Amino acid sequence: MPLTRRTLFAAGGGGLLIAQAQAAATPARAQDAPRPIVGDNRLRIAMPAFASDPFFPADGSGAGGIDMDLARGLATELGVEPVFDRSAVTFDAMVQRLTSGEADLAIGKLSRTLQRGRSILYSRPYAMLHQGLLANRVNLARITQGKPPEQIIRDFSGDLGVIEGSSFATYAAVTFPHATIQRFAGWNTVIDAIRNGTIDLAYRDDFEIKKLMVDDPSMTVVARSITLTDKVDTIAVGVSPANPHLAAFVDLYLDLARGQQVLNTDEIIARYRQGSKA
Repeated sequence: MPLTRRTLFAAGGGGLLIAQAQAAATPARAQDAPRPIVGDNRLRIAMPAFASDPFFPADGSGAGGIDMDLARGLATELGVEPVFDRSAVTFDAMVQRLTSGEADLAIGKLSRTLQRGRSILYSRPYAMLHQGLLANRVNLARITQGKPPEQIIRDFSGDLGVIEGSSFATYAAVTFPHATIQRFAGWNTVIDAIRNGTIDLAYRDDFEIKKLMVDDPSMTVVARSITLTDKVDTIAVGVSPANPHLAAFVDLYLDLARGQQVLNTDEIIARYRQGSKA
């Protein structure tokens, strides 16, 4: 067909119509783009029913804490409402809320373990603690017979207390294969067992053990703390295995909004002391 002014105009008009059609389609594609949150603009956050200052308070006792601030910050950046599910009575129960599809995130001093990693996604750590032991002084003296505790601790074969449903209930069999593991419903009952000598050692992170000494200096009379400097307890956000996009967003938030900060025991203890004086 000969090239005329009319054919050029027609071609130009067709190109314009195509461009307009593409521009009109762009907002629709943007609306259909993947989003970290799927659903009714709510971020469902599993958090334990109990308190763990300065990470999170007891249900209904306020909004402050390291984990509360983290959860609300994530929700704000996602432009959704945070909805807290405080039904979990153990740390493992938080993980179960993720695997059942009843929560999007688990934020509550959640330790990373290989066993949990088989069923959920994790963010990168935002806190890194050492593992630790709380020892009954009389029992420890009987076991060590004058030797430094560090020499006999790896071959420990006495009674070791852990919280049921915690990461340390998982760690115990590997770290102390010769110990008799005693499982307790909560930390307070573990502490009582140390006080009365029912168990020899209690196994938890060094922050919780040091916090105990801050709260109750009289514990130093009946117990001593031992930090396992070669064993770490990394704290991270648990994410629903069905939502890798959300897991990537949480990492991005920790990198950009939190400046890649990884809290350590001393920093968390300092925050706890400050809060207890308020």
